[in-house]
Amino acid sequence: MKKSTIITVVILVIIAAAIFILPPLFLPAAEWEGSDDGGAEMVEEIAGYDFEPIMDPLIETIIGDELSEAAEAWLFVLQGAIGVAVLIIGFAILSKRRRLAEE
Repeated sequence: MKKSTIITVVILVIIAAAIFILPPLFLPAAEWEGSDDGGAEMVEEIAGYDFEPIMDPLIETIIGDELSEAAEAWLFVLQGAIGVAVLIIGFAILSKRRRLAEE
């Protein structure tokens, strides 16, 4: 790898880490919530009436109850892992193509 490429990667990793580390440090009293409930609250505030979703979540409909917070967390982790796997596979394919083109 070129030295400039390594420096670029290191800088991007530092920026990515700062995006996750700095906000909680500088805003410790902030509420770090998801946007799901916030969106419904904003619709109610703007429209002036209670927000009713068009449909219920599929998994909750199948099991007939709400998911526990632990189950939601694990599903979120699974979703992230699948996304990372797709990215890794994509980068591996691109890298392989690049090496084949250079030969």
